[in-house]
Amino acid sequence: MPHHVRLIAAAAALLGTLCACAPTYGPPPPGRGPSLPPAGDATFRASDFAWSRAPGRNALVGSLNFHAGAVRYTCAGTTVVLTPETPWSRRRMMVLYKSDQRSALPTSDVRSRTAQAPAGDSDPYVRRAACDSTDHVSFTGLPDGAWYAVTLAKPVGGQGGGSFAMMRRVVTRGGRATSFEF
Repeated sequence: MPHHVRLIAAAAALLGTLCACAPTYGPPPPGRGPSLPPAGDATFRASDFAWSRAPGRNALVGSLNFHAGAVRYTCAGTTVVLTPETPWSRRRMMVLYKSDQRSALPTSDVRSRTAQAPAGDSDPYVRRAACDSTDHVSFTGLPDGAWYAVTLAKPVGGQGGGSFAMMRRVVTRGGRATSFEF
């Protein structure tokens, strides 16, 4: 057998051995991985939200510390909405907030895009909590997964400036409290 043929055969055998050792990592965490449809998929599926109804031991503790120039903003007295991350909700955040991670945009801009956002009713899966007088909010009993926290920020004490729609992606896991800031 010619020398170069033996080298090719040896290399192929080595490559086959290395490929056989490729690790497997198990299923992806909720909200991530190959089981999700493409990011552009705007189809609402109640089944995508099922994971969010499971009881959990996680908590989220959030706060608002937002300024636009010299104007300080507050969420005191507003509702913070916590929406489970699914392909539909991720696409909705991209349309409304121009991000699926974090955003602070004038409320009027977000509302102007509502008609372009994918249709669907996530209300049965959404959790709500009040933002307190110190601009803090908390959620408890959450399962592992990714969520979108959304609230309205208004100028403190009637200072100039309009309201802002605040959005932040947060992840719960491991039965612990996770802090986040808008």
